[in-house]
Amino acid sequence: MGKSVRETFRVPAELDLSAVDPRARPIGPKDKSAAAERMADLGARLDRLQEALYAEATGGGDRALLLVLQGMDTSGKGGAIRHVGGLVNPMGLHIASFKKPTPEQLEHHFLWRVRRQVPRPGLIGLFDRSHYEDVLVPRVEGLISEDVLRRRYEEINAFEAELVAQGVTVVKCMLHISPQEQAERLLARLDDPTKRWKYSPGDLDSRAKWREYQQAYTDALRHCDSDAAPWYVVPSDRKWYRNWAVASLLAETLTEMDPQFPQPKIDIDAERARIAASKIG
Repeated sequence: MGKSVRETFRVPAELDLSAVDPRARPIGPKDKSAAAERMADLGARLDRLQEALYAEATGGGDRALLLVLQGMDTSGKGGAIRHVGGLVNPMGLHIASFKKPTPEQLEHHFLWRVRRQVPRPGLIGLFDRSHYEDVLVPRVEGLISEDVLRRRYEEINAFEAELVAQGVTVVKCMLHISPQEQAERLLARLDDPTKRWKYSPGDLDSRAKWREYQQAYTDALRHCDSDAAPWYVVPSDRKWYRNWAVASLLAETLTEMDPQFPQPKIDIDAERARIAASKIG
């Protein structure tokens, strides 16, 4: 039996991002049309699983799922949310995007703004960036010391363990793209008048520090990967493959969670009879 999707993309103990091909297709569909067919099947599967998770909470269940999406600019965090989150009922989603901290947020502990966005029981939380911004950007920009960095790794691990203990299953995906693909996507934004609003000259500042960011990602993934809150590296140069991989990771995780529809505390036959006998006033 071959590897599961989670086994395939799980961060190895000795992660080397430079050895991970952003265009790789180690498992699953080999072309865009095959991916589209599989996404249709995944959509039906995810829709039922998400509905069961939502219904389970109405019966008193305390479980939720949090999908964290991290990656360089243009890696497709928003695209993954659109294409994967779009497969399920939006009423069962909680979507949060973490940009540069506001002055108010900077007055608090770095996890303060993240805790406020943790999905409630029954929901699937989708994070476009996350608490990992606080061990990536400050490190590369030289804004924190090594001691503070190590302490933040520890605080993140403790926070995620706390979430798991509360019933939140955590899935973290690093959307891995190549600098060549990023350049093409940045140019595509400039070429399309409807996409130019997404372009920021500041993206080039981060791009100029590509190697530093790759090392920062490598260390964050190494220090903060655990069986309770695993990290997955998703080859993302091919958008269709990225979407399939993220949807498959979500479906595989939800299947293992096996959410259950609650049993109604009513007499089904009696209610059928009441409906049949009911009159319109």
